[in-house]
Amino acid sequence: MITLSDISLRRGSQKLLSGVSLSIHPGYKVGLTGANGTGKSSLFAMLLGELGQDEGTLSIPPNWVIAHVAQETPSSEMSALEYVLQGDAEYIELHKQLQTAEGAHLGELHAQLDAIDGYTTESRAATLLHGLGFSNEQIKNPVNSFSGGWRMRLNLAQALMCRSDLLLLDEPTNHLDLDAVIWLQNWLIKYPGTLILISHDREFLDAVVKHIAHIEHAKLTLYTGNYSAFEKIRSERLAQQQSAYEKQQRERAHMQAYVDRFRAQATKAKQAQSRLKALGRMQEISAAQIDSPFHFKFFEPEKIPERLLNVTDAAIGYGDGKQQTTIIDNLKLQLTPGQRIGLIGPNGAGKSTLIKFLAGELKAQKGETWQAQDLKIGYFAQHQLEQLDPDKTALEQLRALDQVAREQELRNYLGGFGFRGERVDEPVKPFSGGEKARLVLALLVYQKPNLLLLDEPTNHLDLQMRHALSVALQGFSGAMVIVSHDRHLLKTVTDELLIVHNDKAEEFAGDLDDYARYIADAIRQSEHTEATSDTSTPHKEAHKELSRKQQRQQEAERRKQLQPLRNKIKKLEKELDDLSEKQAKLEAILAEPDTYLEENREELKKNLLEKSRIDQALEIVETEWMEASEEYETKAAD
Repeated sequence: MITLSDISLRRGSQKLLSGVSLSIHPGYKVGLTGANGTGKSSLFAMLLGELGQDEGTLSIPPNWVIAHVAQETPSSEMSALEYVLQGDAEYIELHKQLQTAEGAHLGELHAQLDAIDGYTTESRAATLLHGLGFSNEQIKNPVNSFSGGWRMRLNLAQALMCRSDLLLLDEPTNHLDLDAVIWLQNWLIKYPGTLILISHDREFLDAVVKHIAHIEHAKLTLYTGNYSAFEKIRSERLAQQQSAYEKQQRERAHMQAYVDRFRAQATKAKQAQSRLKALGRMQEISAAQIDSPFHFKFFEPEKIPERLLNVTDAAIGYGDGKQQTTIIDNLKLQLTPGQRIGLIGPNGAGKSTLIKFLAGELKAQKGETWQAQDLKIGYFAQHQLEQLDPDKTALEQLRALDQVAREQELRNYLGGFGFRGERVDEPVKPFSGGEKARLVLALLVYQKPNLLLLDEPTNHLDLQMRHALSVALQGFSGAMVIVSHDRHLLKTVTDELLIVHNDKAEEFAGDLDDYARYIADAIRQSEHTEATSDTSTPHKEAHKELSRKQQRQQEAERRKQLQPLRNKIKKLEKELDDLSEKQAKLEAILAEPDTYLEENREELKKNLLEKSRIDQALEIVETEWMEASEEYETKAAD
């Protein structure tokens, strides 16, 4: 068990933790949350022994093996598979001893290897690599042949390979695509040890963790439940805190008024002095800081054509002539205002390539592309963070887009993206990745695009900023195409999905939950095929491919059959929301004392009849929704 007893932790003059005491039991899966800069990474460093606490006691079982993701990857000639195997220290040590062992000792080592299931270790490492998006060919490549993002995946695989008692993961999904995120989620659910996870992906947190440790005001509080449960509990607590604060302010105002009124009167002076002392002793209750620091919305585009972009039978990729590589072929796509498309598919299939093509950074190799004359694209990609002028301030970079606006208007605008005070006037060079991403988004929003192309916009963004972005995107009136591994964002801002795979970009007949099942089925099929098939003959290899193709076709047909039922459920959910909102408004009206005055009798009668009608309608729709949901769950499970 991990025990923190009266722990205090400082970073320079800033107090990160103060008087923290809590216990994390073996097998707990804990999400560590809190605003940026509150000390999450410092807490990890303390658990790893890299940073000592200033006060208090930290207790971790001495025999526990702790795994974490290395931030640096050595430039090495060893293969990806060999590198990941290094994560299993016990296996590596036994393997070294076996090279020189003889006689009875050799038998003992083989027995130890068998005891730790060491004969399947390489297969386990390969499975980890495949799950994180590496192909059979890639796992044989040397470590130094991979880019930075892929090296982080190798480090993650190495950490997962460790036979750990405690696994510390700090934003493990940042360098993953959606397929790999779903795979990692399922792996962590089955992980038998203690897990402490920092993540800004609420869907990922909800699926994996059973506790939330939240850092706020230098305190660390452990909540039972996933992130959604924590959010509900915390919002209720903050509402109670806000109510207590408002009540206290009323009491203080009343007492102060008494003091001010009677302090000068001799007959009341004693009572006034008593009130004054009580006022001084009254414990201050801080106003609940429940509002996010991020508040912005997309401006209405200056012009919105009926059609924004149309692509017919296009091929897109890289190179030309004999060196030409086609990534997506026979692309057909039309974008109109209000369309909200999420791109899904395995890593390397061409999602970012498609976004680049739509943004005009890649030309079609063939086919026709038409753009509206008034098309105005807002394109967000990770490489744009590095295109910010490092020597200019946030204000100067915004001013470059608008020479006319008043400075205070620009400052207020940047404040909505979390840039306030001196931060607005500082060069962006030392900004964190999250700050740069927020500034790029601020500059993009300011230009009033009518087509948004977003390639992983939530990387580096914390939960509050992700929520603000989700709310803003829901109010955007133009068209949008987005690639993201953040399923909560995709679920809240997209209406249709395009799957990019097998050199195609085509409609996915289902939602993200269906896609998760689709990936899980594909992984199971792949593992089954590898375990039961001899891949040495071309005939059997072709049979494998045919089997996978048939399975994909069956899955697509199954999703297509379920689509009408899914649409019915969505329609009923919207009706439920509308009716519930009307019901709440009427209940609020009927709770007002003035509603029952004589002069409001006719209006009261009308409201009571409407309330009765809505209550009945709500009951009917709820029943229909429950029946439809049960039918969908039954058919989806078959």
